[in-house]
Amino acid sequence: MKDVELLVVGGGPAGLSAAASAAEAGVNVLLCDRSFRLGGQLIKQTHKFFGSEKQHAKTRGFRIAAELEASLAVPGNPAETWTEATVVGLYPDRVAGVLHRDRYEKMRFRACVLCPGAGERYLAFENNDLPGIVGAGAVQTLMNVHGVLPGKKVVMVGSGNIGLIVAYQLLQAGVRVEAVLEASPKIGGYKVHAAKLARLGIPIRTQTSVLRAEGSDHVERVVVSALDSAWNPVPGTEETIECDAVCVAVGLTPLHQLAAMAGAEMKYVPELGGMVPLLDSARETSVPGLFCAGDASGIEEASAAIVGGRLAGLSAARYLGKPHPEDSRLREDLTTQLRILRSGPFGAKIRAGAAKAEVERHA
Repeated sequence: MKDVELLVVGGGPAGLSAAASAAEAGVNVLLCDRSFRLGGQLIKQTHKFFGSEKQHAKTRGFRIAAELEASLAVPGNPAETWTEATVVGLYPDRVAGVLHRDRYEKMRFRACVLCPGAGERYLAFENNDLPGIVGAGAVQTLMNVHGVLPGKKVVMVGSGNIGLIVAYQLLQAGVRVEAVLEASPKIGGYKVHAAKLARLGIPIRTQTSVLRAEGSDHVERVVVSALDSAWNPVPGTEETIECDAVCVAVGLTPLHQLAAMAGAEMKYVPELGGMVPLLDSARETSVPGLFCAGDASGIEEASAAIVGGRLAGLSAARYLGKPHPEDSRLREDLTTQLRILRSGPFGAKIRAGAAKAEVERHA
């Protein structure tokens, strides 16, 4: 059995940031990620980030992934990384089971930061299992990682930031976007993203959703309908849109299973996307030495995942008796950054959810 001082689960923005913070403090870190490449969602994001310089503003997502991975090379104490390493079990006796490529490994850890991310939600409609109906994250992986187009004519379902950004990326790749459908009365994402699509003549149809997909061995068309105020289809408004792919971007749900398996106190918080572990201001769960950051603790932007990951890494180092030399200053700065990221009308939902999922254990 391998002994690990700090185990970080997940190599996305939160996990990379947590590992770097802890390694800077002198902690021996092992980061495990199930993919063949570190970076998580960032490696498929070609758009430039908003925010401040501290959150990598004006930098494309895949470049941010490279910068965060480079930050793990701490002089004198680099973090160890395992790719193609899926943590399949996390037990209350501080033992983790890891499927590393074709070998099953057991490891004993003193502390752990959970950053496994989130899974895509899917929409229930008739024939939603036809080939060609895929999630937005899968579309980004196909196009931006592997260079494969999902289709020639796509219907986007969902107008949140992910849906709007992926729709624009599809257009850039030469794919025809027939329409963006949104069940809500209002567009869910930033106006700047919606405006780019509008200028290119892409219709964004609110209070509209998919009734069914049609096709023989793959999707060939979708039948859509207007929705009333109770979200029910309006009879007589059915319309057929020809397409060979449907991209579903209706949100994410936190991957909470490992936290629950380890015995952390959990709570369903709809504002955060589903089940999440209760955390204190140090991002520690109810299990001492078990921390959580990123989408596994609530669905937010990648910028917030980076900041939350650094906080969790600092807290793990302090728990292990190796506080970062600038712990207080960094913690105050990161807390301020997180507050700013969650400010404004778009952050109201996150603020409400975070308040429900936060407990007081640390001063």
